[in-house]
Amino acid sequence: MTEEALITRLAIRHSVSADAVRTVLRALRSGGGRMAQFSHPDFGGMSQWSPGMTMVGDIFNGDLKAKLDAICNELASHVAKVGSGPENDDRRDGDVSYRSAGRSDQWWPAGLGTPSSVGAQNALRYAVFPETRRLAIQDGQEVALYDTGDHRIFGVAQAQSHDQTLTFTSQTGLVRINELQKIDS
Repeated sequence: MTEEALITRLAIRHSVSADAVRTVLRALRSGGGRMAQFSHPDFGGMSQWSPGMTMVGDIFNGDLKAKLDAICNELASHVAKVGSGPENDDRRDGDVSYRSAGRSDQWWPAGLGTPSSVGAQNALRYAVFPETRRLAIQDGQEVALYDTGDHRIFGVAQAQSHDQTLTFTSQTGLVRINELQKIDS
């Protein structure tokens, strides 16, 4: 089955647009087939997926979460079979950009390991390192490191206000930057 046929089949089966499925596929490729973070109106806006965790913009819509989970599981299987492809390493989604881990334009300090999630919005960038329990945030030219402690961070949100506050989601709920210990890099 061609990739376009897969996209069409999933769009029809789950009653979403082919563009929505393509958006999810690009996000999965950017996340190495293990996670997706994107924005699309068919999923209520900003959405995230990783195995066992699905978040949609319409947060109380269980049917929409199930729909996204089914699409992501099938597309993740497809990405695992065919690979993510070097042409899909970078993408932009509105004001938000996402990048696959392991790129040569690494902005965080060495020795943190491989990030599970990397993203940017406006002048802020973040990278989450679950193995070393670190979170790196770049604001302009300044990079700050935080100890994530027992938090397993899997979601990121940024307020569109003048202060561009980042918040994260972990297994225990919402985590604000000021709740994490800032460490010397």
